[in-house]
Amino acid sequence: MTGRGVGDVGAPQVREPDHDDLWHVTMEHSPVGMAMVSISGNVVTANAALCEMVGFRADVLSRMNIRDLTHPDDLAADLRLVARCLAGETNSYRVTRRYVRADGSTLVVELSVALMRAPSGSPVRFVLQFLDLTDRQTFIERLGAAEATVESQQRKVDAVFGTVAVGLLLVDADGSYAGYNSHHRDFMDLAYPDGHVGRAGQTGHLYDFEQSRALTSEEMPAVRAVAGEEFDDVLIWIGADPRTRRALSVSARSIRDGSGVLTGAALAFQDVTELMRAIRAKDEFVGTVSHELRTPLTSAMAYLELIDESSEASPRLHQQVTAVRRNVTRLSRLIADLLLATRVGVGSTLVEPYLLDAVTVVAEALDAARVEAAVAGVTLEIELPDRLDARVDGLRLRQLVDNLVANAIGFTPRGGHVAVTLTTQVDHLVLVVSDDGAGIDAADLDAVFERFYRGANARSLGVPGTGLGLTIVRAIVDAHHGEVGLTSAPGRGTTVRVVLPV
Repeated sequence: MTGRGVGDVGAPQVREPDHDDLWHVTMEHSPVGMAMVSISGNVVTANAALCEMVGFRADVLSRMNIRDLTHPDDLAADLRLVARCLAGETNSYRVTRRYVRADGSTLVVELSVALMRAPSGSPVRFVLQFLDLTDRQTFIERLGAAEATVESQQRKVDAVFGTVAVGLLLVDADGSYAGYNSHHRDFMDLAYPDGHVGRAGQTGHLYDFEQSRALTSEEMPAVRAVAGEEFDDVLIWIGADPRTRRALSVSARSIRDGSGVLTGAALAFQDVTELMRAIRAKDEFVGTVSHELRTPLTSAMAYLELIDESSEASPRLHQQVTAVRRNVTRLSRLIADLLLATRVGVGSTLVEPYLLDAVTVVAEALDAARVEAAVAGVTLEIELPDRLDARVDGLRLRQLVDNLVANAIGFTPRGGHVAVTLTTQVDHLVLVVSDDGAGIDAADLDAVFERFYRGANARSLGVPGTGLGLTIVRAIVDAHHGEVGLTSAPGRGTTVRVVLPV
């Protein structure tokens, strides 16, 4: 079997594609916009990709000049580059250019231009390639706008961060200091005169509320905040010299990411030194005045008892002495409250528990209250056991009962009732004082134990008092490591329940 050679007669002839054919096939199927443009700028041919990019059909583009598509602001620069090519200074260039689409929108491209020349060297046409950068440019512009916004916000934050009269501290989840303002730097210089390592937990000249001991590492506000604790108005003192120490009220808030994971904390340090000094000065004044008043009151009470026991006193005099004794007793109670409030303010020890019969203490307080209840037209209902041994401070227990019963009588209208019960429950003393009086507004319930607070019902009913009664009760209960609770509603009376360990 013989075969034919390449040049055999009758063999099919296949024409090799010429250069222009290959160019047109490549151009038409390229995903990149391509065009051939005459020396004068007229579009000779454009591929489908370019037509899609600019929004013009091929037949429309073939009747346009490339200058018609060029953004007006880029045209002059384009013409200068074309002139350089035609002058022989370069045969190609690559730049970023803007073009105007058929719908008027702007197309941003990376433009590559090559000048084709004849064998003689004369320029024939330009070949242009268009790589669409619109999405990238939009992204860049948005990113730039976002960065500008962030920078603007950062400048504002820095301005606030640096000018507020509060020490501000940011800590990361690992306890590293992420940032702080100049006020906090001043506090750090006072607390850490030898320098700070920039992490939570370093001990220094930081002291507790009473300035009796230095804070441990675990007690440092920043350490507590990094552990996820949030708090308000924690009082600490800073500074080695007690004469120049500053009192700081510290608050902390956690910082968490979108999934709730703790990423750090923000702390605010408010200088309250002058406020603390003013409070201490006031408490010292109140304490001094109260001490000075107790001696003459005690003497007056003794003489009143002598007169009341005298057989020579007339019935009218006995009646008058009873009224005076009632008011002296009330005044003595107020002084005792002021003295205790002063001790609470300076953090002194409030109670000295010892073993006693709590029934005797409560009964004595109720005996003293009978006169006040009788004058107010209020019935006392008392339920006490025969004996109840407890390790408590007798003086403070008496003060607690005096305040609760006086409050109940004061807010109960004539003809009303005040009930007092004393029981034991699982190694605890339980004292309950209830009345069927005016009750307390819901808006006042959260504040009734605050110092010097007087609710709307006290003001509307004209009930006298200092607003210290329930504050004293809570302080005494807390000092005994007990619990106190209050329930009340307008027009339905009030019940206070005290539980003390025995």
